[in-house]
Amino acid sequence: MTTAPALLSRRDHKTLGLAALGGALEIYDFIIFVFFAFTLSQLFFPPQMPEWLRLLQSFGIFAAGYLARPLGGIAMAHFADRLGRKQVFSLSILMMALPCLLIGVMPTYAQIGYFAPLALLLLRLLQGAAVGGEVPSAWVFVAEHVAPQRRGYALGFLQAGLTFGYLLGALTATALAKLFSPQEILDYAWRLPFLLGGVFGVVGVWLRRWLSETPVFLALREQRQEVQEFALRTVLREHRAALLPAALLTCVLTSAVVVLVVITPTVMQQRFGMPQADTFALSSLGIVFLNIGCVLAGCLVDRIGGWRALMLYSLALPVGVALLYTSLIHGWRFPGLAYAFAGLACGVVGVVPSLMVGLFPAHIRVSGISFTYNLAYAAWGSTTPLVLISLMPWSPWVAVAYAAVMGAVGLATAQFVRRNHAPG
Repeated sequence: MTTAPALLSRRDHKTLGLAALGGALEIYDFIIFVFFAFTLSQLFFPPQMPEWLRLLQSFGIFAAGYLARPLGGIAMAHFADRLGRKQVFSLSILMMALPCLLIGVMPTYAQIGYFAPLALLLLRLLQGAAVGGEVPSAWVFVAEHVAPQRRGYALGFLQAGLTFGYLLGALTATALAKLFSPQEILDYAWRLPFLLGGVFGVVGVWLRRWLSETPVFLALREQRQEVQEFALRTVLREHRAALLPAALLTCVLTSAVVVLVVITPTVMQQRFGMPQADTFALSSLGIVFLNIGCVLAGCLVDRIGGWRALMLYSLALPVGVALLYTSLIHGWRFPGLAYAFAGLACGVVGVVPSLMVGLFPAHIRVSGISFTYNLAYAAWGSTTPLVLISLMPWSPWVAVAYAAVMGAVGLATAQFVRRNHAPG
């Protein structure tokens, strides 16, 4: 058991707020694609193709962004460990915004044929490389700016900021669904959220001008302890024992995001016939409670320890998803309540970063996290949406079964972390 000290200073909260807001804008640029996956499937693939196949290929392009994460993340993490956290932390948001802007102005299949989905795929790969550097750098940046005893709250707050990017996407999609007819969205309005993402990127770059380098990295530089060789080589040679738990933690985090944010909004439209506006509104509500759940989970980490919090939320994850899909399948009158509870139950998203940061020493911390996080996210985040979407026509309960399996993985990982890395 741990006792949290006094609250963070004003300067700590400023740093935390700027990091979280910049991250939210970048995550918006990455995730807005999924809210318009159904629309994009109609615009970027042949109209004679079956609807389910077009949707599957659209999700395939979305998932391709995950596949590019390891390469971009490893390269950017090396420079974060070698040259500093702040520089890479600022570069990643610019790399994300430009492709988002280009998606908003690019021609569709009706105009350039198969070059349209190929161009869309290329831009998603660039976005994946950018987000691969963003999340690990953000975790380390914030963790190294605050006292260890407040790390859970700080990282939970940061995760709430990052997931706020999902909320921005959902709210934008909701507004468009209310302001424009389905035909107007197909004709031109689908471009607006991507153009807005380009503007968000410029704002994010400007915000990060005010951040300062972390005290931990400055101390490493003062002591000449920065990594001199390629940082990943050091990770693979000296810290192999941390790689498996870090990868499993990433898969558990990913499972919550995939079910709550990535597939459920599309499933509600395709499987349950919900109007776009209702779908996006429910998704927004779920993400609001995911934001709250991340902060509560971070506070719990500071109070009871990371591995205990992981056990609790590994149990809560399948319960929340089961309640959500029960409400959809049986047509409950107030599905928003179930979506809200599922958002809180996905608080494991706010627990995992604290455990990940503690698995690697400071001089190779970004590289260690980036390698395992991005590799696992690429493998898990790119395949599970496709598998779940493919199995949905067979049974919508597959999402619940998936959450139950990942909850069990979380419990097993918590026991491993407790025995080997977190004796408290």
